[in-house]
Amino acid sequence: MSIRVTIFDDSKKIRDALSVILKGTEGFEWGGGFSNANNLLKDIEKADPDVVLMDIEMPGISGIDAVKILHTEKPIIKIIMQTIFDDDNKVFYSICFGADGYILKTTPPAQILEAIKEVYAGGAPMTPVIAKKVLHLFKTHLTETELAEKDYRLTEREMEILNYLVKGFSYQKIADTIFISYETVHSHIKNIYEKLHVATKTEAVAKAINEKLIR
Repeated sequence: MSIRVTIFDDSKKIRDALSVILKGTEGFEWGGGFSNANNLLKDIEKADPDVVLMDIEMPGISGIDAVKILHTEKPIIKIIMQTIFDDDNKVFYSICFGADGYILKTTPPAQILEAIKEVYAGGAPMTPVIAKKVLHLFKTHLTETELAEKDYRLTEREMEILNYLVKGFSYQKIADTIFISYETVHSHIKNIYEKLHVATKTEAVAKAINEKLIR
């Protein structure tokens, strides 16, 4: 089954480039590109995507507002923010409003495809620079009284993998780093989600930081 992808970006060059990449790669399906989000829900109905790549800076409805709308109206759709900006507030509010991942437009095509696959599988891809900002944001937006250590009975391996998730590693990079298969990583992460009572990588990372699970 192919992953159907749609992009909202005011740059025709970027829309066309993604179109070429997706149409030429097995396992992906082009769901069309739109220059703005002013007719967001109508365009989404027509495109019927599994994953949306959303630009933040667009004329009319911003990418952040579009994420908020999609997260409310079409929560099943996975959203990756894609922008040339790595501004702290934009990152923070995009995640708070429901973005599932966040990559920069300078991300190489192969990594964009990996991010799409990861978010479709339930992960939350982030480029390293974004992952660092997320760490900083959750540390600075929470007070000491909101922090509390808890025992979720994570195994040593699960703690190791959670640590790599916090660092922004992809599933495949974790597998390569600790010399286990992608499928084994996926199984461990599923267990981590169940023990932490979360549903996404972003939630797992946030909880790990909020409750000081990672030293």
